[in-house]
Parts: sequence; C-alpha cells; structure tokens
Amino acid sequence: MVGVMNRLRNLDAYPKINEDFYRRTLSGGVITLASSLVMLILFFSELRLYMHPVTETQLRVDTSRGEKLRINFDVTFPELQCSIISLDSMDISGERHLDVRHDIIKRRLDSHGNVIEAKQDGIGHTKIEKPLQKHGGRLEHNETYCGSCFGAEATDDTCCNSCEEVREAYRKKGWALSDPESIDQCKREGYVQKVKDEEGEGCNVHGFLEVNKVAGNFHFLPGQSFHQSGFQFHDMILFQQGNYNISHKVNRLAFGDFFPGVVNPLDGVQWNQDNQNGAYQYFIKVVPTVYTDVHENTIQSNQFSVTEHFQNAEAGRMQSPPGVFFYYDLSPIKVIFEEQHVEFLHFLTNVCAIVGGIFTVSGIVDSFIYHGQRAIKKKRELGKFN
Repeated sequence: MVGVMNRLRNLDAYPKINEDFYRRTLSGGVITLASSLVMLILFFSELRLYMHPVTETQLRVDTSRGEKLRINFDVTFPELQCSIISLDSMDISGERHLDVRHDIIKRRLDSHGNVIEAKQDGIGHTKIEKPLQKHGGRLEHNETYCGSCFGAEATDDTCCNSCEEVREAYRKKGWALSDPESIDQCKREGYVQKVKDEEGEGCNVHGFLEVNKVAGNFHFLPGQSFHQSGFQFHDMILFQQGNYNISHKVNRLAFGDFFPGVVNPLDGVQWNQDNQNGAYQYFIKVVPTVYTDVHENTIQSNQFSVTEHFQNAEAGRMQSPPGVFFYYDLSPIKVIFEEQHVEFLHFLTNVCAIVGGIFTVSGIVDSFIYHGQRAIKKKRELGKFN
C-alpha cells in the first residue's frame, strides 16, 4: 500500500515549493488583484451567455409549395369615409377578390380621429313605403318582394332586394353604377344620403387577407371595382366631386405571425397628400422566415423590405385610379432563426480557458516585471547608472 502511494506521489505534476523559497512583491499583489478582477468579469460574461439563448441564423432556398400568405393590416384614412372605401386583392396567378368584406372591420372616425358610433338604420333615408317590384309595380301586402336588378339579372329568377345586391349584380356584369339615385333600392335605403352624411369623416380599416403565396397586390380605393373585357375599372361615386384625399397612416402591416425580433418597417408610417390627386404605391419584398425557440416551438412567418412611390395625376398620365396600393413579391431565399442554449461542456471549456489563460498571462507579466526590477537594481549596485 505504501509503495502504491509513493508511485502516485511520483506522478504529481504540481510539485510543491517550500514556503521559505517564496518571495512576495508589491507588483505581484497588484497583478494578482487585476487578473482576479478580469477573471471575474470574463467568468460572469460567459455565465450570462450560457444562461441566455443565442440565435443562430441560416439562409436556405425556399422550397415550400401551395402555401397561403396571411396579410395583417391596420390602415387609417383621415379624409375618406368608410362608405366609399373598397379593398381589392389580386395576384399573378389570375385570382382576384374585389371589394373584400370578410375578415375586414371598418370604423368611422371623426375629424379628431375618435371612433364614431354607428348610426341607426333609416336615418336620412328617403321615405318610400312600397318598394318597386321586378315586374314594375309596387309591393302589395300579399306579394313576396323581388326587386329588379335593372338589366343585370343573371337569370330570369334573379332578385336584387338591396342596393348592395344591385351593385354586386352590376359588378359581375362589368357595368358601372353611375347614378345610385336612379336605383329604387339605393334610393329607398338612402345610400347616397348615407355617403353625404359621412362627408368629413375618416375611416379605419383593419383585418387580414389570406392570399396565394405568389406575387400580387392589394389596394384601398374610393369606389367599387368591376371587370369588363379583361380590364379592371372602378365605379367612382360620381356625386363625390373634386379630388380624393388618400392621406393615410399604416398602423400595422405584417405578412404572417409575430415572432421575437421581427421589425415591420411600415408600422406607424404616415403620409399626407398635398392637394394633388394620385396613387400612393408601396413595393414590398417579402422574405419567408422560420423562427424556432429553445422549446422547439416553430413560427412560420415573413419579414419584408419596402420602397415607396407617389404617382400623381398630372396631364392624365396616371395609370392607376386614386388609392393606396401595396405590391408584394416573394424572395426565393428563406431565413431561419433558431434559438439555442450553449452546451454545458462548451461553457466549462470556456471557463477553464479563461482561468488558465489569465493565470498564465499574469504569471508572464509578473515574471517580466520582477526580473526587470532585479536587473535594474543590480545595475544600480554596480554603478552603471552613474
């Protein structure tokens, strides 16, 4: 047993020196304090890095197919009333959605930006007791109401019982509803009067769109869109005279769900029109993004960059109707963010490197100072400095 212990003692890589051979110096104490302070700072820095996850970024080609793109928006128009604003979307695949209303909420705003409570139905309506029937007579008590579509009927049995149904029938035919006052349903519902009553108000439009994951656009326009001979036209409200003020504020615009660190460059952007009719255009480059947190929860979303352009109506050269247009295109590159914790062995290796490295460097500095002082002292004793 004693022989084994002696062999182990011979393997000691850290031979001890008798304390009688130690010599402590002032410079050594200062270096020890400084190195200990640096060692503690680096240790806590490494500990903080170990305790908090780090985000790794990768770039890959986006190979996804057949997915949908969700567009969340919240836009305020301080000078356009809700009754004349329509939302359309279309993409390069040919899919079109005109006057989108599902998943969209409009809020009327006063001149100070406060939300106005909705008026009760019937206020400002023209008093017509008996609606006009499709056959030309007035509705009697024993009849079922079937309103005329004024030439836009798809079949002989088609009925248009409201102003909106007449406008929709006209839109499907590719016709413009130029004079709502000539339509019995619009006159009875006070459609024109309703728009006039909202003059001077603003509108907040918020909601979301589910579109194909291909290049396309969506836009806010005064009036209603319709197609004719393969071209898109807009049924402007003809009794609205003068220019349309398309001043607006983008409260929020996001392509997909929120994830930590995302920056949407259009949030809070505001543009004011200076007495000039035109179309304001945003050209957006959408970058597919995947975010995975430390718990392996994955969020499929997007980032985007944007440029802006205002197209005025000088000399009738404007190719688009007045409105706010968002043109988006998708990048073929996908960005992948992945949160990761530093492994414990990696943390332990870094701590050992910090301790060993600082101890070695401080020993070299102390040795240099100590031997330098001794050399200077010896030269002084030999009178070489005289």
